[in-house]
Amino acid sequence: MAAEAAAQTGAEVDIFDRMPSPARKFLMAGKSGLNITKIADGFAETYGCDRLGPMLAAFGPAEIRAWMDGLGQPSFVGSTGRVFPDAMKASPLLRAWLARLDNAGVTLHRRTHWTGWDGAALTFDNAPNVHADACILAMGGASWRRLGSNGAWAKLDGLRGHVASFAPSNVGLSVPWSQHMERHFGAPLKNIQLSAADTSSRGEVVLTRHGLEGGALYPLSPALRQGAQLTIDLKPDLTDAQVRDRLTPRGKASLTNHLRKALRLTPVQIALLREAAQPLPADLTALIKCLPIPAIGLRPMDEAISTAGGLRWDALDENLMLRHRPGIFAAGEMLDWEAPTGGYLLTACLATGAWAGRAAARYSAR
Repeated sequence: MAAEAAAQTGAEVDIFDRMPSPARKFLMAGKSGLNITKIADGFAETYGCDRLGPMLAAFGPAEIRAWMDGLGQPSFVGSTGRVFPDAMKASPLLRAWLARLDNAGVTLHRRTHWTGWDGAALTFDNAPNVHADACILAMGGASWRRLGSNGAWAKLDGLRGHVASFAPSNVGLSVPWSQHMERHFGAPLKNIQLSAADTSSRGEVVLTRHGLEGGALYPLSPALRQGAQLTIDLKPDLTDAQVRDRLTPRGKASLTNHLRKALRLTPVQIALLREAAQPLPADLTALIKCLPIPAIGLRPMDEAISTAGGLRWDALDENLMLRHRPGIFAAGEMLDWEAPTGGYLLTACLATGAWAGRAAARYSAR
């Protein structure tokens, strides 16, 4: 997106990509349907980052949909506001995008790994040094190493010391299950509400060998990373009083059958209740409405969909140019922001790319 925005001004643009094919993470994001953005009230506020506000206003959900239309890839809005291309997958959009860049004279250099600077020149591991009027870094975060973003750039001279430490975001939770839970691995926990600190999320998670995974968990990443307790409301559509009324009296039924008939709890929900709160009290209402999960932390960074941390905002001016290195701009996930899945990640990457591309072109023209 940075290359496109710069090329539209008439700038001569080269892309240097260390991978053999471009946009691998973009393609992975669209593997099961490319959720590229979202139509939602308070969209920009979701990021909790004021610096992103002007960029999202300049190139937000409406602009992304118009951009897709211009590439011959119309989109539709799902029931939850999520936006997908009509074709669903990322590959048709990427092909059209690369063709547009090629027609604009943008040159793509593959398998070319940037290694830093030699004075003002950009250095590469298998290509001659490059002198440019402006350079935009879009190095990604530190997750999905096999797709190209490994965070190694943070240790380069000229960037080291200006980077907030990377941490996993939009990632699963490690839970030390007992062997009694093994038969439930792979089972979904549906129609639940998860909470940590002052954040709550409705949706679904899956029980895995290592803990819990799923979209309803991801918005809680910041709170869980700070050590907040995860709790689960197994019946979020019922009040405490309604749960208690349905559980009373129990009669002669076994506890499992009683929970199944009175509250329609699934086998995995009942197993989770026993796992997290043995011995069970006589009144289960409080646990069903707020079950504490014995987690030991987030899953490793390379399992994360995205990362928090990155190039600090105080190192960048309003144009996303490095204050200590004029002519060098930055965009995308390498900046210090995070957001939940659901179109927010890709939107901010595209918005910061467009912002940096236009700013770099103006700088180059001067």
